[in-house]
Formats: sequence, structure tokens, C-alpha cells
Amino acid sequence: MTEPAWIRMIPDEEADEALNSVFDLARTPHGTLDNVMRVHSLRPATMAGHVTLYRSVLHSEDNTVPFWFLETVSSYVSILNRCNYSLTHHWANASRLMDDAARSDAARRALDAHRPEDAFEGKELALLRYAAKLTVDVGAIEKADVDGLKDAGCDDGEILEVNQVVAYFNYSNRLLNGLGVSTAGDTVGYYKETAEAEDKA
Repeated sequence: MTEPAWIRMIPDEEADEALNSVFDLARTPHGTLDNVMRVHSLRPATMAGHVTLYRSVLHSEDNTVPFWFLETVSSYVSILNRCNYSLTHHWANASRLMDDAARSDAARRALDAHRPEDAFEGKELALLRYAAKLTVDVGAIEKADVDGLKDAGCDDGEILEVNQVVAYFNYSNRLLNGLGVSTAGDTVGYYKETAEAEDKA
């Protein structure tokens, strides 16, 4: 049986009132507490900070970049970092939001091959290339990289949104891989399946 993490995680039934309040803050729309959050249970202040950052980056109503694309960026960062946990959750999200199996399959093949140009173009492609460089060669990032995003049609707010998704997932991937966190016991994905997908299940 796969262990949920390499360090102890406190189960609901052992949590005191203060920890339970942080657990409740971090629960998903399914009412569950994913291991990415529970792994903080020995230091709940970091769980509270993590869930606040996560929701502000990926689920803010102020975002203007489509949520499916933010989830795609998060998946690409996770592929580059070889973080199976984040990829499992966030590719499920991206696929559900795309709601187009052929498009989703083509995008995933391109990202797995580290060739986003096979499925993306324009500013989406420029943002994915920026995400890759920021993940694997952060010391080489320069103003020209951001200027290139503007030339591709991105505005400053869109650049900031994608920058924050990339930064967050580089943090989260290292949290998860560094502590051996698995999806054992998780409900995978933030978004529900589409009605069509549910009918086929």
C-alpha cells in the first residue's frame, strides 16, 4: 500500500480544535483534505499560508487568463519538475475545463514531449515557453523574456498571473517531492467531471 507521505500527517480524528479549524479552511469543494495540505499538519500555520496562496493564484475571480490555461501551465511546470502528485491533480483539472478529449490529448502529448509548439501558438505558446524557462533555468531569465510576452500579445496582468502560477508550482512541487507525498486517499481534481464524462463512467 502506498504511504501518503514520508512524514507523519495528523488525521482528522486526532486534530485539536485549532488544527481542525485550519483543516476546514483547506478542504476542497468535495469536502476532503488533500495530502498536499495535510502534510503541513505538524505546522498548521504553513497550511493556512499555503491554501491562501493556492486559491489566490489558481481560483481568484480577478484572474483574466482562462482557468483551463492556468491549469495547463501548472501541469507543464509539474511535468518539468517530475512531480506526479501535482500533475495528477492539475491535469485532471485542465482536461475537465477543456471539455474536449481530442484537444486535451494533443495538449498532453505536446507537454510530455516538452514541445508545446505542437499544440499551442501565439501568446499561449509564449507563456508556456516562459513557464519552462522560469522553472528549469531561472537564473537566465531577463527583461527580454517578459518583453517577448508583451510582443506576443500578453498584458502585464496576464504575465503576472502566469508568473505566480509558475512560482507557486515550483514551491508546491518541491514540497510534495521533498516529503514523498502521494495521492493515496485524495479525491483527484478540484473541478467536478462534466455531465458527459460522468455518464460514461
